[in-house]
Amino acid sequence: MPSSEADLLVDRRRLKRQVSLWRLAAIVIALVTILGAAAHLGRPFWGIGHIGRFSISGVITDDPQRLQALREAAEDRHLAALLVRIDSPGGTVVASEELHRQLRDIAARIPVVAILGQTAASGGYMVALGADRIFAREGTITGSIGVLMQTADVTGLLQKLGVSMEQIKSAPMKAVPNPFEPMTDEGRRAVRAIIDDTHAMFVDMVAGRRALAPDAARRLADGRVYTGRQAQTLGLVDELGGEDAARAWLTSARGVSAGLPVRDIKPRFPDARGLDIGASITAVLRGKPYLPERLTIDGLVALWHPDLGAR
Repeated sequence: MPSSEADLLVDRRRLKRQVSLWRLAAIVIALVTILGAAAHLGRPFWGIGHIGRFSISGVITDDPQRLQALREAAEDRHLAALLVRIDSPGGTVVASEELHRQLRDIAARIPVVAILGQTAASGGYMVALGADRIFAREGTITGSIGVLMQTADVTGLLQKLGVSMEQIKSAPMKAVPNPFEPMTDEGRRAVRAIIDDTHAMFVDMVAGRRALAPDAARRLADGRVYTGRQAQTLGLVDELGGEDAARAWLTSARGVSAGLPVRDIKPRFPDARGLDIGASITAVLRGKPYLPERLTIDGLVALWHPDLGAR
């Protein structure tokens, strides 16, 4: 074989080896990219089980992205258990109820544990009731089982300013409560009926989830807050401790392997509107004079705010 043909054959073989190496490198890079994306989304690629960690903090308002993250977690067949960390004074009744129901749906398939932080009161406690087991710190502020609707009567102020309001309504009970008209006895009874009915729903949740007699649950649901120690004595929480204690319970009571990794579950696109409202509400409740235009809480709230009006 002429030397030129031999050299050409060697070159071709070298080229084939280089192409094969580049193909192998491309496959490795693709696999690393896929594995990295799976880890970023909190999902295992090779079917390895894991424990999910979901955090709820600040004032609880409607957040579709947060609910979607929980729905996706519920469909994750590799999720062995869910830890729900709660540090919230509560929020709107409906948003808290939605989270509660979502946790109950997840608990139908895997164990769900609530871990209460500095504060898990009112709507925050309502969410915790959706878990199979509730852990709290000794100093956790919890309870505040109740509902409120607040309004103001600014008619006297408007009169002093020389401003008169005229309203044309389809019926006397339309837009009640209304800060631009004094509350009537009829309106007060109507609002009271709403408060009582929603409070009864909250009490039923407490009685059912904490295995308490209805009368006992009602006695605890007078709106007061409790420390974690008090709440455990009263049966509102199960144990004192944090994530380590919760994981130990999952292993001993539910057989969840202690060696499983914990992966944070987060909304893919956080609801900026909800975060803005939560931060604004917190600022207002702490007595700060700043009131953004987007601050709105519609409907009933289950919210603990001991320093309202403090300066």
